[in-house]
Amino acid sequence: MRKALLHLKKSDPILRAIIERVGPFRMQYGPPEFHSLAEAIVYQQLNGRAAETIFNRFAALAGEPLTPAGILKLSDDQLRGVGLSKQKSSYLKDLAAKTANGALDFARLPQLADEAVIEHLTQVKGIGVWTAQMFLMFSLKRENVLPTGDFGVRMAMHKHYVDAQRSKSSKNAAASKNGRKRKIKLPTPAQMEKIAHCWAPYRTVACWYLWKSLDTKTL
Repeated sequence: MRKALLHLKKSDPILRAIIERVGPFRMQYGPPEFHSLAEAIVYQQLNGRAAETIFNRFAALAGEPLTPAGILKLSDDQLRGVGLSKQKSSYLKDLAAKTANGALDFARLPQLADEAVIEHLTQVKGIGVWTAQMFLMFSLKRENVLPTGDFGVRMAMHKHYVDAQRSKSSKNAAASKNGRKRKIKLPTPAQMEKIAHCWAPYRTVACWYLWKSLDTKTL
């Protein structure tokens, strides 16, 4: 990790300041297993406390760690009873079914390239590119992932790179004095790739620091 931090500090003065403010890198990892991906589905589009409550109820019913058999034994009524939507229940059952029949093979994932992992995981209903990227970062410990669809990373880039640069211009400074609020326009994937180009091969590490810079709760 020392090598990654030295590279990021040397290549990007803005990120260097963020790293020095946030402090040591303390990313929390989960195992690259079925349980982690099922948990990620439960947590999709929910705030932390609500997701934790639903997940705990679900795990108590299905058994922990989560397994395909434990999920497939549950009825739709049981899944609704713990707070899971019909759509999310269908995602969990599809994940369980594809894992049970071998279409999804977690044992293969550590040997696959990032794009191949994303392709393999997104065959499951409800698993999009963002969820697959989170699995790459937080379960497979891949160091060079840039989730261009992640709101927290986009917001941090806007704050530290896009908006900070705009604020230096006299035009925007005058607008600020007049009390006019600038509309937030988050960076596009192409802009994000450009900003993050110098971070490679440690873009995951950089993203963690961007999340922390916003006090965004990481997975």
